[in-house]
Amino acid sequence: MFEAAEVGRKIPKQAFETRAREVQTALLAAQRALRDSSIPVVVIVSGVEGAGKGSVVNRLNEWLDARGIETNAFWDETDEDRQRPRYWRFWRALPARGTIGIMFGSWYTRPIIDRVFQRVEEAEFDRELARIAEFERMLVNDGALIVKLWYHLPKKVQRKRLEAESKDRRHSPLLKKFSKRYDRFSEVSERAIRTTDSGPCPWHVVEATDDRYRDLTTAEILLEAVTRRLADAAVTAAAEATAPPTPTEPAREPVAPEASLTILDRVDLTRALSSKAYSRELDRLQAKLRGLAWAARARRRHVIAVFEGWDAAGKGGAIRRVTGAMDARLFRVISVAAPTDEERAHHYLWRFWRHVPRAGHVTIYDRSWYGRVLVERVEGFATDHEWRRAYEEINEFEEQLCEHGTVLMKFWLHISPEEQLERFREREVTPWKEHKITPEDWRNRERWGAYELAVNEMVARTSTAFAPWKVVAANDKRWARTEVLRTFCDRLEEAVS
Repeated sequence: MFEAAEVGRKIPKQAFETRAREVQTALLAAQRALRDSSIPVVVIVSGVEGAGKGSVVNRLNEWLDARGIETNAFWDETDEDRQRPRYWRFWRALPARGTIGIMFGSWYTRPIIDRVFQRVEEAEFDRELARIAEFERMLVNDGALIVKLWYHLPKKVQRKRLEAESKDRRHSPLLKKFSKRYDRFSEVSERAIRTTDSGPCPWHVVEATDDRYRDLTTAEILLEAVTRRLADAAVTAAAEATAPPTPTEPAREPVAPEASLTILDRVDLTRALSSKAYSRELDRLQAKLRGLAWAARARRRHVIAVFEGWDAAGKGGAIRRVTGAMDARLFRVISVAAPTDEERAHHYLWRFWRHVPRAGHVTIYDRSWYGRVLVERVEGFATDHEWRRAYEEINEFEEQLCEHGTVLMKFWLHISPEEQLERFREREVTPWKEHKITPEDWRNRERWGAYELAVNEMVARTSTAFAPWKVVAANDKRWARTEVLRTFCDRLEEAVS
């Protein structure tokens, strides 16, 4: 692959300046058109040391409008990065729709370096490449354009640059380090490129011996990719605008063959606790959780708890009993509502990735990423393709959390339709509970059957060995709260022992 690069290509200065003005003008026009689209553009800048990648990034920032471009350099990992799963730093840097994000270094950097220096075995390297390919496929499915650029230098050219830079002591330590392992670095890099080169996410190998050729070729690749994508989007929009209206059909109930035995039907909703037993258990479990939370802090364990359930199932009350047992400095509760404009401008998992806790802390999500396969599915806010692929995306997300050592707990609080109706009516006549009942709650109740099928499929397809669901009988609030606390204690005790 690298041998096929056009080695020795040069562009005279005058020809470069003439063509550069044309390309810059076209790039700015494409960038303006991009702003009105829903397309985020990710530009990955990678390659051998000494190829002038920094100069390329500077040139792109010079030729493009700075208001629609953001550059992120992924050099050494910070303590903040190391305290979270590796992809956390990349998710936070993903560009919003209509903008361009330049990744100077990326999710490829560490896997390649680790393999070059034999810190990982080949099988682990291949697993990481498979994860990268899946990550990029997920972004593309969400509408992203990914432009991957690899800058190549022949071995002799890299050695000459090292010698030249050594004379004035301005060479990068990495240049000398990788120059000694040029062949090994080329071998590992080519394997990574071939494995992750795909139709939607192709690699572009740019020969970097001549700076002008390198910079102009980069700009032309980016211009062609953005222009083509904008044209494809325009064709799609025109087709949709001229298509005959689709006849209105009644809302279809979700089909859940994996959950045909209805997991929720197996929950024993008669479980209950007396007031006296509840008071005793609550004190005991909260005291235990208080100590375990500090133990998890001391052992730098991450904790994430997800609370889902029917409207009026008691999620808020259960969360308050959990947080009431912990020091306020250790936890954060994220209440998930309709996405903001900023959140809609990114992949739906973006807003959850950015709240992943650092080591020793707890994040509680009051509703979560499962909205994609519940309310967004049932209410039609997500297309069939979007919510169907979400199961795999969610499982991958949770697997990364658990691989990093996160204690992940997922609760579904289950009540009967009769119990929900009683609680709705109570809220309507209780002054301090009136704010808890809305017309939307009543509307959702009318679609109980659709939601029940969606919940069953959700549990069946995302209850994994590393992140199982805990379905809690919640007709009796006292029983539900102690069951949640007991699960918290059991999982933390296992994690810190």
